[in-house]
Amino acid sequence: MDTQTHETEEPVVVPPAFRRRHAVALIGGATALALCFGGGGIALGAAIGSQSSVSTSTTTAVLPDDTTSGFVPTTPFGRYGTSPYSSNGTGGTDDSGSSSGQATTQSAAVAASDEQQIGVVTIVSTLNFSEESRAAGTGIVLTSTGQILTNNHVIDGATSIEVTVESTGKTYTAEVIGTDSTNDVALLQLDGASGLDTMTLDDDGVAVGDDATSVGNAEGTGDLVAASGAVTSLDEDITVGNEYSGTTESLSDLIEVSAAVVSGDSGGPLVDDEGEVIGVVTAASSGTAIITGFAIPIDTAMDIVQQIRSGVETDTVEIGLPAFLGVQLGTTQTGAGVVVGGVIEGTAAAESGLVVGDVITSFDGAAVATSEELSAAVTSHEVGDTVEVGYTAADGSSQTVTVTLTEGPA
Repeated sequence: MDTQTHETEEPVVVPPAFRRRHAVALIGGATALALCFGGGGIALGAAIGSQSSVSTSTTTAVLPDDTTSGFVPTTPFGRYGTSPYSSNGTGGTDDSGSSSGQATTQSAAVAASDEQQIGVVTIVSTLNFSEESRAAGTGIVLTSTGQILTNNHVIDGATSIEVTVESTGKTYTAEVIGTDSTNDVALLQLDGASGLDTMTLDDDGVAVGDDATSVGNAEGTGDLVAASGAVTSLDEDITVGNEYSGTTESLSDLIEVSAAVVSGDSGGPLVDDEGEVIGVVTAASSGTAIITGFAIPIDTAMDIVQQIRSGVETDTVEIGLPAFLGVQLGTTQTGAGVVVGGVIEGTAAAESGLVVGDVITSFDGAAVATSEELSAAVTSHEVGDTVEVGYTAADGSSQTVTVTLTEGPA
């Protein structure tokens, strides 16, 4: 039975022009729902603003009244509540959610040492073009020129990403090289980075009982902490859920660890007693006295990284960012076209002069009657493509404008 939980070398030459994921982003109405249609499906992400209740892609996240940080830590996908769960891996779990044979107490996380901070970064993603909607996570420096390995859910929905190298305190902007949402892996590139210290990746293998420590941006404070524990199981398959979006997904062949993994640790390294990376922290249980963490084995993550570096998309790997039109959906859709409810500043729609009340009836010469058809029409296009958009203006006249598609949210 699958566990149900909550979702907490050599330099390479990356192709200069990434082939973009095909999608059109439609951001809906006053609730600012972020929908990314096409190959990537719905783009989701945790969000927080100045209010205690904010809208995310599929739900409203109600947050503590004393939240003042301006962003919400990206949750290691996990299960909230106290329901028992079980796993299908080699270690197994009991009904309390702790691994069989695991102690009834757990060491609290402590400030990461200078040595533990080397090669680890903290990540803050601005979501869906809103400075009031941000998420925080962790990442691993792979190359001296600034390639960063993290979880896909850390940057999901991001329209800008800032990364701080914790050992130096220097902050960079980052671009998305590619993602694998199915396996929760993302590869970033820091702008203008050079001479960075990298982490050493383990090549000895992992065994149950090995010491393991999670190093991460716990609770999104920007200060790295280290949570020590031990590997309690291998090859775990779990069902994970995001507390902010309400969505679930399945992850396979994970390392299970008895370490106090919490929100913000997502994308950070799980290291062995030699300080070498054995996994990428991605999930944790919640609502139990003993936290069970889960990490993607580093070999698995690096296989995906190499595929992304090749610049070739697969059924799960997407290269770059999706194409983006930049219109908001009107609250009422007639089926005779896509009613524009708003236009996002700086996007293709805004540059073309589309305004609220216009009804998009064609895209690149193909008639569109619904948002689904508009999505299908844009699927064959890439960022930078120039296309014609036909629409009916408020005065009833038929108009055509030429737009150049921009980059959408990750």
